[in-house]
Amino acid sequence: MSETIVNKVAESGLITINLEDFYPNAGTAVFDLKDFLFMGLILKEKDFREALKKEDLEKYRNKYVAVTCTTEAIIPMWAYMLVVSYLQPIANDVILGDEKDLHRFLFLKNIAQVNPEEFKDQRIVVKGCGDLPIGEFAYAEITKILRPVAKSIMYGEPCSTVPVYKKGKE
Repeated sequence: MSETIVNKVAESGLITINLEDFYPNAGTAVFDLKDFLFMGLILKEKDFREALKKEDLEKYRNKYVAVTCTTEAIIPMWAYMLVVSYLQPIANDVILGDEKDLHRFLFLKNIAQVNPEEFKDQRIVVKGCGDLPIGEFAYAEITKILRPVAKSIMYGEPCSTVPVYKKGKE
């Protein structure tokens, strides 16, 4: 007596989304204002403007740049604005924040490329385990994008899921 083995996961119609597919891999850089401070504490406008004019900005070309200050100095808002005005023409994008903020920004930018209509009335599993560290913010963002259109959203692996949302069960 021969029994046919049926792959119920494959036949379930579940669509798996792996957030590692949205992990940022773009070129990044950090512009740290601490390198422009007098005695590591004070930003002198005239000196700062001169130093910016002399700075080799090519290292930021076609990169995503985080503008930050890693010291406890008080930086006037116009200084951040000035740096952005220098970087914007050559960088892919510029944000105010550190490397972690830039990573989050790029991750969310990648997730925003998801077309929710592709998942209309689908049963979706957002993969839970992987090789790369995925922040909670990414799981929250994909849920926000998919909830309005999905039939159901689950977390985990297709063989072992945790229900998150089911249409009509709100």
